[in-house]
Amino acid sequence: MKQLKSIALALVVALGTVSATAQTTKKVDAAKSKIAWVGKKVTGQHEGVINLKEGALVFKGKKLVGGNFTVDMTSITVTDMEAGKGKEKLEGHLKADDFFGSDKFATSKLVFKTIAAKSTNTYTVTADLTIKDITNPITFDIVVNKNVATTKLIVDRTKYDIKYGSKSFFDVGDKAIYDDFELNVHLKF
Repeated sequence: MKQLKSIALALVVALGTVSATAQTTKKVDAAKSKIAWVGKKVTGQHEGVINLKEGALVFKGKKLVGGNFTVDMTSITVTDMEAGKGKEKLEGHLKADDFFGSDKFATSKLVFKTIAAKSTNTYTVTADLTIKDITNPITFDIVVNKNVATTKLIVDRTKYDIKYGSKSFFDVGDKAIYDDFELNVHLKF
């Protein structure tokens, strides 16, 4: 009888250890998630949104250990301008080859490579970001709280061969567009 109790106890401990180390993939709800972008130029800025196509976060227990996302580049929208007042022209230009070339490159991807706990619910992530089939590493902090994750990414567009209006490559004076653009990401899973 003692031996049976010992075996049962060992089995409970073993199963507890296995479940504590198992990974869980949580699919992101693309319809309830939001990616807002901000692009700045010498004379101001523009804002908009872009849709997440799909994504997932991977957890080991409650600890974030992975993630991957696909963004629909054809969905880029300008939100700071009204229809008929330049909105359509700017959206078309952002989708053109000068910028994201969304006819040829309909999606962009982000794949987590390394994750380090920074503080409670906050992680520093280094990921591979692919835009226009060009991949570069990017590092950012992400906060995970219950079923929500938020982050802000600063992306240097010139690393992805998006040089239009860049003062780093052209003498454009006060028509310069800054190389960095900002993505404010709110994920629900």
